[in-house]
Amino acid sequence: MDRLLVLVRHGQSDWNLKNLFTGWKDPLLTEKGVEEAKAAGRRLKARGLVFDKAFTSALTRAQTTLELAQGEMGSTLVPVKDAALNERDYGDLSGLNKDDARARWGEDQVHIWRRSYDIAPPGGESLKDTVARVLPYYCQKILPGVLRGERTIVAAHGNSLRALVMVLDNLTPETIPSMELETGVPLVYRLNADSTVASKDVLHA
Repeated sequence: MDRLLVLVRHGQSDWNLKNLFTGWKDPLLTEKGVEEAKAAGRRLKARGLVFDKAFTSALTRAQTTLELAQGEMGSTLVPVKDAALNERDYGDLSGLNKDDARARWGEDQVHIWRRSYDIAPPGGESLKDTVARVLPYYCQKILPGVLRGERTIVAAHGNSLRALVMVLDNLTPETIPSMELETGVPLVYRLNADSTVASKDVLHA
């Protein structure tokens, strides 16, 4: 049985390019982001990977990434869309330039908000909060299908996918905040029957 789970962070968005805190805001992909999404699909196709089920967030950049990747694979799966997979909510920081935020609150404080595990920005979520939102959805809606042999792709966001990688890779609250997920680079997991990881492959260009 092929217990396949592929995670893909969306391609570069317009706000990634402009160095803005994005969170639950909904900017579109840049031209580079479009190409990253298509390239992800081509790399998956080159590995001969096909999918039975697809999941994405309620945000356009993740949905478009999945649609473009599937187009390259010749797949027409209709994805399950759910806000449980949305990016971390940056609250009052959303839409602000990261340099402007540092000027307003200080570099140390902004660094704490971005890189601590359990300290949330004003009006937003900590990474711990994001994990608490994403993991139940994964355990209830995604993982059972994977364990039944439904080959599954999830297109989402840096922090919502960190929550999954934290569990899959046995990372700790101390190590997960510094782990970066590249835009448009598929992470290919194959799971054991007990949901632990049998293998992991990062499909770089």
